Amino acid sequence: MNIGDLIFQLIMLLFILGIIMAIILVVRSSIKNKADSQRIEQKLDKVIKLLEREKHE
Repeated sequence: MNIGDLIFQLIMLLFILGIIMAIILVVRSSIKNKADSQRIEQKLDKVIKLLEREKHE
């Protein structure tokens, strides 16, 4: 095997691993963002309820 072929194979392996890692990071960040948005939504619901109570008093 030629040294150039070996280097090419190594670069392609790293490229494929990089793509896989990028996909994993995107999925993990979207899951985290979904959880964060649900917490924010719960807090906003609580604030809206408190404002409605104050409005009726």
